[in-house]
Amino acid sequence: MTAGATGPTRVLVVDDEPQIVRALRINLSARGYQVLTAHDGTSALKAAAEAKPDVVVLDLGLPDLDGADVIAGLRGWSTVPILVLSARVDSSDKVAALDAGADDYVTKPFGMDELLARLRAAVRRSSSAADGEQAVVETSSFVVDLAAKKVWRDDGEVHLTPTEWGVLEVLVRSRGRLVSQRQLLQDVWGPKYATESHYLRVYLAQLRRKLEPEPSRPRHLVTEPGMGYRFEL
Repeated sequence: MTAGATGPTRVLVVDDEPQIVRALRINLSARGYQVLTAHDGTSALKAAAEAKPDVVVLDLGLPDLDGADVIAGLRGWSTVPILVLSARVDSSDKVAALDAGADDYVTKPFGMDELLARLRAAVRRSSSAADGEQAVVETSSFVVDLAAKKVWRDDGEVHLTPTEWGVLEVLVRSRGRLVSQRQLLQDVWGPKYATESHYLRVYLAQLRRKLEPEPSRPRHLVTEPGMGYRFEL
């Protein structure tokens, strides 16, 4: 079925080959899908954040960004199903795309019937939790863009180290929920660091200095003593 709870299933097609885009638009529209298109990675991330498609069909060979980087950008905030469509046949490319978060991989040239079947399957597997996702999370003190991996405060961008961003991203994606020390350490540093709680004290202190109006009395990056941390708007 191509109808979702709020209307036709929205498909974002990302490809820089006009003939591919045209063929997909004709075939998908004829089957009742609403088709959105983008011709490079930057516009794809923008379209995904604004239109919130139900599924993304993504070519890896884009003119500005590698497809794996687009997948990683989407996975920073979204669980939308991603169906990779690519002329790359090397297994390492397939593994990289799947590791980045793609749900399926179709090699060009492709049969339209196979592509449509895989797309239907990807939509069926998708979680209804996607309805509440946000790419941009705004607090009273700062703004976090999970897709662009950037933070702004007082109209200026805040520079975060990769590790600081990793800690913040995990907390923001779990906003309102307690994240245990062990989970946060494993997600950011890996399983071998699950007991290194001093890492968290150091990096949470750094994040609070950069983002909290009163670092000694944090409003957004809250410690739950003996348990973990919580991100509050």
